[in-house]
Amino acid sequence: MLETSPAVYLIHDEHLAAAYALLEGLAPDDQVALVTYDVTPHSVLSFTSDKSAVLAALGQAQYTIGMGDLNFYDSLSTVLDWLAPIAGKKEIVILATGLDSSPAARWDALAQRLRGEDVVIFSVALGGALRGEPAKKSKQKKSAARTNGAEGEAAAQSTSAAEFAKADGALRSLATITGGRAYFPQSDKDFAPIYHEIATALRHQYAIGIAPAHDNQYHALGVEVLGSGSQLDTKQRKRPEYRVFARAGYLAPGP
Repeated sequence: MLETSPAVYLIHDEHLAAAYALLEGLAPDDQVALVTYDVTPHSVLSFTSDKSAVLAALGQAQYTIGMGDLNFYDSLSTVLDWLAPIAGKKEIVILATGLDSSPAARWDALAQRLRGEDVVIFSVALGGALRGEPAKKSKQKKSAARTNGAEGEAAAQSTSAAEFAKADGALRSLATITGGRAYFPQSDKDFAPIYHEIATALRHQYAIGIAPAHDNQYHALGVEVLGSGSQLDTKQRKRPEYRVFARAGYLAPGP
């Protein structure tokens, strides 16, 4: 799921050049689809095991020029609708700034829905230079203006630190709620290792079953890795040998 805002167009070469690292790490029969979004989501490529077709579609993505709304939360909710009929393990890799111009209630509705969805989300934050220190932002904007025009620079300048902080929180929350991970690359060199890690995570997962309550309530979940003694000592709790990425909880079905 790729954001196609003017600000992303400024730095799209950063992540597209390394996209092969994600696709090469998938199994030959894994199915991949591509969705882009700005005001609304756009289905660019239906599910296919042809990874070269996915790379080609990424390279031909159409970006928005000029200022406009970004409906990230509603777009992601629509993608969940599209995924609903599909069987098997489902993951969404989001390449986005995480910015959204809709009311806060939209986020609340999305978060509540994800607690009841069986999908894992990996968020990769785009615009790392724009999220950095003011000096770095200024350097990035000047370089971008020389190569890509004034529209994208205006979009980048209009985004405040508070808006990016909100976006960072949303991307982290998407990962926490669904058991995925959130990444915040700072340079173009960071994308390939991140994509390799995501591909590895997609292919090496444990499915743990539970007997859910049937009370239509949200229940928190905790997952820990036990040692040979089947218990965690104090030292392991403070400095665990392994990190566990799992859903924060689940929304139980009704009675």
